[in-house]
Amino acid sequence: MTIVRPYGDTTGDGMVQVSFTLPLAHDKRAEGAAVQLANKMGMDPALLVHAKPMGDGFTFFVVYGRVNHLVDTDKVQVVERDFPLLSAKEINAVIKRRLRRRLSVVGACIGTDAHTVGIDAILNVKGIAGEKGLEYYRELAVTNMGAQVSVPDLVETARAQKADAVLVSQVVTQRDAHLHNTRAMSAAFREAMPAGKRPLLIVGGPRFDELMTAELGVDRIFGRGTTPREVASYLVHALIGAAK
Repeated sequence: MTIVRPYGDTTGDGMVQVSFTLPLAHDKRAEGAAVQLANKMGMDPALLVHAKPMGDGFTFFVVYGRVNHLVDTDKVQVVERDFPLLSAKEINAVIKRRLRRRLSVVGACIGTDAHTVGIDAILNVKGIAGEKGLEYYRELAVTNMGAQVSVPDLVETARAQKADAVLVSQVVTQRDAHLHNTRAMSAAFREAMPAGKRPLLIVGGPRFDELMTAELGVDRIFGRGTTPREVASYLVHALIGAAK
């Protein structure tokens, strides 16, 4: 068992820094409210180190202070990569040899989400972090639907393209929009297609919890820092592996 405490100025001193916004105009009372909130969060003592007005009636705060909480790393739950990380050459070779056709992928940002940076990083040839996107893989047929795609349009395009996998990026998270949109998407695919005919449903974005796949009705969740190579390797593992 490994027990750790936060590190601030010295090892194990329990010091942390948090930021938040309160719906209060910036004045002494607002600063006192920020410190009170930090105290209720378990920070004692709490030092207000930054306060800035954020428009009419809102203030952004940064508070630094000590907490007494301990973390048992043996009880931390994460989703470990359970598939081999393949090269582009290996991915193409496996698809060509085992699937004997191009693997079809449809990607989109659904709902009102207009932030295509995530889906483009995975799908577009230029890719991210020195890795080329899925369009670079000659054995992948990629359809990028872009932003603000409705769930019915996504389902119809996936059907028309005979998609093996559907990739959805969600960056907008206000009022848990990413969760609502993902549940609506998975429900629509379950209604429109029988279990054996449905594509893999994969979602990604900075605010997703990778442990929520079953709850959201998807096959895989990828968090921040995911690369195209990881996604392509997963597709081969999940689809070609299932075809054994």
